[in-house]
Amino acid sequence: MINPINKTIDLGDGRTITIETGKLAKQADGAVTVRMGNTVLLATVCAAKDANPGVDFMPLQVEYKEKFSAFGRFPGGFTKREGKASDYEILTARLVDRALRPLFPDNYHAEVYVNIILFSADGEDMPDALAGLAASAALAVSDIPFNGPISEVRVARIDGQFVINPTFTQLSKADMDIMVAATMDNIMMVEGEMNEVQEADMLEAIKVAHEAIKVHCKAQMELTEMVGKSVKREYCHETNDEDLRKDVHDKCYDKAYAVALSGTGKQERTEAFENILTEYKATYTEEELAEKEEMINRYYHDVEKEAMRRAILDEGKRLDGRKTTEIRPIWCEVDYLPGPHGSAIFTRGETQSLSTVTLGTKADEKLIDEVLVHNKERFLLHYNFPPFSTGEAKASRGVGRREVGHGNLAHRALKRMIPEDYPYVVRVISDILESNGSSSMATVCAGTLALMDAGVQMKKPVSGIAMGLISENKGQNYAILSDILGDEDHLGDMDFKVTGTKDGITATQMDIKVDGLSYEILERALAQAKEGRLHILGKILETMPAPRPDFKDHAPRIEVMKIGKEFIGAVIGPGGKIIQGIQEATGATITIEEIDGYGHIEVSAANKAAIQAALNKIKGIVAVPEVGEVYEGRISSIMPYGAFVEFLPGKDGLLHISEIDWKRLERVEEAGLKEGDIIEVKLVDIDQKTGKFKLSRKALLPRPPRENNRPQVK
Repeated sequence: MINPINKTIDLGDGRTITIETGKLAKQADGAVTVRMGNTVLLATVCAAKDANPGVDFMPLQVEYKEKFSAFGRFPGGFTKREGKASDYEILTARLVDRALRPLFPDNYHAEVYVNIILFSADGEDMPDALAGLAASAALAVSDIPFNGPISEVRVARIDGQFVINPTFTQLSKADMDIMVAATMDNIMMVEGEMNEVQEADMLEAIKVAHEAIKVHCKAQMELTEMVGKSVKREYCHETNDEDLRKDVHDKCYDKAYAVALSGTGKQERTEAFENILTEYKATYTEEELAEKEEMINRYYHDVEKEAMRRAILDEGKRLDGRKTTEIRPIWCEVDYLPGPHGSAIFTRGETQSLSTVTLGTKADEKLIDEVLVHNKERFLLHYNFPPFSTGEAKASRGVGRREVGHGNLAHRALKRMIPEDYPYVVRVISDILESNGSSSMATVCAGTLALMDAGVQMKKPVSGIAMGLISENKGQNYAILSDILGDEDHLGDMDFKVTGTKDGITATQMDIKVDGLSYEILERALAQAKEGRLHILGKILETMPAPRPDFKDHAPRIEVMKIGKEFIGAVIGPGGKIIQGIQEATGATITIEEIDGYGHIEVSAANKAAIQAALNKIKGIVAVPEVGEVYEGRISSIMPYGAFVEFLPGKDGLLHISEIDWKRLERVEEAGLKEGDIIEVKLVDIDQKTGKFKLSRKALLPRPPRENNRPQVK
């Protein structure tokens, strides 16, 4: 017999969230459905009973999937079924992963799989805001060890007011959109984008989000009690030898501490740390190492971590010798590559991005075909992280989740600085050539320079910085680090990325590796980040103070014009004949679509002459013929009674034989006219019943003199 257990959360605005367990997917370790309105998510979690041999980390995998049937749609493509995860699904899964991962016990190494599936949606409520709650609730009703619960909410500022979990419609009006994850006590993760908001405003938004999350967490705690899963499973995933741990510390710590204070470069420092471990292992026989090497590696990692942290906390000295607020040396260069429409190198310490900009036309738009979003994207940013950037000898295997996530952050940082109604499709590519700390922030800086080099009239330049944290005693003693190294990210407690202009924040992403972050530390980190990113922005502006006033010679040119929608068919022509003819004749590329009741036309070409020629032809098509106007036309056909002249594209008029010349003609050819000739004609009449046009060439010729005192021919 099915006995589902339900818990309802009142959101306080007429909406509710219902969590249900015990009805679906009962063989999973934990399974819940989360419902808000017509949006329904199923989250399941399964954990292996034991850890795999040699695993000393948390092997968590989070998957988020949206079914097209959830919104009554068929998937695109030939197979008509869901395929690989979209960028949006990957990003949603990453949001959940980053909130959950720090809260599993440090010594828990069993494989854990979290699957979240959207089964129903109404197109208004945003399901990604419920995914973190669903995943945590599935863990809450399982016996898997987890130091939660957590929840995630989206908070948006709309007309000056903060809204929790806004709808798609509401979000389109927001100047701030951030996702926040937290436990009852601490903030765990923040990510979002803003329209140059101030640090205090972002901090207030996080506090509003946290209050909503506390309600979600309380409901999950009550649900845990209701299903009887307060006691979690026992496990033993680490074999330890405390005498060996002490021996590794006693014989390696002082050497590691000296390396931490040496201020050397990444390669030299890495080699020095490795030499300490190698020397220690050399004191054991092969047989002893076969038994103890796994533990030695783990204990030495702890030694290295402690040495780095103590050097910062006790002496204020970082691995490369910098002060906590100091930014590494920066050098930049623009117009490095001749082929792209814009290019730039941004190098900060041992992190380097080579970014390029390509300008395209409407035909280059990216079609977004997701379950709840069917749209087009005109600003694209792609981030690549090849193995050689960190000196790794392995093959590149395509774009992974990390590349999608880092590229998305940089995209959010820059997209609001692209002018509204910009006619070009813009693609930024960031190739990371060297990495030791925050290549996504290097992408923002290099992307800004490349955009300005391409002549994109950005509203304001954007810079970014990654902040770190070393803390102990639950945050009682801490140090905030500006422009963190890779090791400071790996061995530290926080990775907090902030991007913005001189006037405010445009995007942020924060991951916490401890139990949480106090508002005091967060406020100080934001203030220190502002100081750092303004310093970096100054270096960018030293290299390129403003965008180029014009595009480079080989960049495409685009002109935009609007026409009445009743003329769209005339411009396209039957079977596309007219528009294709214009493109063939001028060499320009033309796109046309109806937007807001108008025909929106983009004309692009490599030179202005081709664009102008195409525009003139289009203007001719949409022009309203006026009696008395003179037109240059082409003779399209000759008849016994006259000639037909195309005086405007798609508009032919009759040039009667009597209107060709002042003298009487028996045949049109007597005037020297033939098909294909270009002549000037005057529109003398429009038949109101038939709409036919009457043309005259005679009216543009001088009257002949009187002959034999006879009056002129009229």
